[in-house]
Amino acid sequence: MNIRKRNQIYVLKIALLFAMVIGLCFLTLSYGETNNLIMQFRIPRTTAALLCGIAFGMAGNVFQSLLNNPLASPDIIGVSSGSTAAAVYCILFMNLNRNLVSIIATLAGIFIAALIYRISYLNKFSSNRLILVGIGFQAFFSALINWMIMKAAEYDVPTAMRWMNGNLNGIVTDSLPFLGLVVFICFITIIALNHGMQSLLIGEQTAIIHGVNVNLTRTLLIICSVILIAFATAVSGPISSIAFLSGPIAGKLCGRNHSNIISSGLVGAILVLSGDFTGQYLLFTRYPVGVVTGILGAPYLIYLLISQNKKGKL
Repeated sequence: MNIRKRNQIYVLKIALLFAMVIGLCFLTLSYGETNNLIMQFRIPRTTAALLCGIAFGMAGNVFQSLLNNPLASPDIIGVSSGSTAAAVYCILFMNLNRNLVSIIATLAGIFIAALIYRISYLNKFSSNRLILVGIGFQAFFSALINWMIMKAAEYDVPTAMRWMNGNLNGIVTDSLPFLGLVVFICFITIIALNHGMQSLLIGEQTAIIHGVNVNLTRTLLIICSVILIAFATAVSGPISSIAFLSGPIAGKLCGRNHSNIISSGLVGAILVLSGDFTGQYLLFTRYPVGVVTGILGAPYLIYLLISQNKKGKL
């Protein structure tokens, strides 16, 4: 198959993914009873699902591509857990409103990610060291969150649990324009750095030969991904498995011959929109979107661990 034909097929697949996103947005907004009051809640919810899905999807793809490891997802290597721990503390012990919780969760996520990156960068950068350090932070923050829940007043725990499960209820409308701006800026930056990232996939020496500033490119890509994860987590909570699943699904659908930044973002949006629609309307009782997407991610993680072990990569 020649390059022109391959590019045409790739563009067609991107167009189909985009059409699916538009269709899911329309379905979410128009399903069941609709009136002005209901639409006041559905429009922010759908917008948040769209933006958070794109953010999680792109960030997960960058992490997995940059570290050349399908396990290198922000929700596995500790990036999301820093934001979650800060948010849970603010909800349980400081009784802050959602706007302040979002701001503190964002700052905490960025700080923890910088700390993980700094620890993993001793003499030189090591992706395996970053993943191991991240998993250690993930375990620490999971234990810390459990301890805070045990010590908190009973009437505050449900609010924290709803946030921890990834929840689009009660979205703060004022935060959505800023999240949209962050997603747009990070998307443009990642696309601009895409050539360098593709060179890094082949190897650092190849990237250097191609004139890529390896350290600067890697640092900027990680910063953009961390910002996407931190801001999206601050708005919706840590929606499970979106960052983990979007890149591999996009790779299967669109192939590995093209950059999957755009397709990963669209797949992330599809997963969040469909997960939220399923949790709200298709099950016997209503569940947060993070519960539905978490059910999808668990079997894939088990499969990935088994396959990686068979290949001798674990």
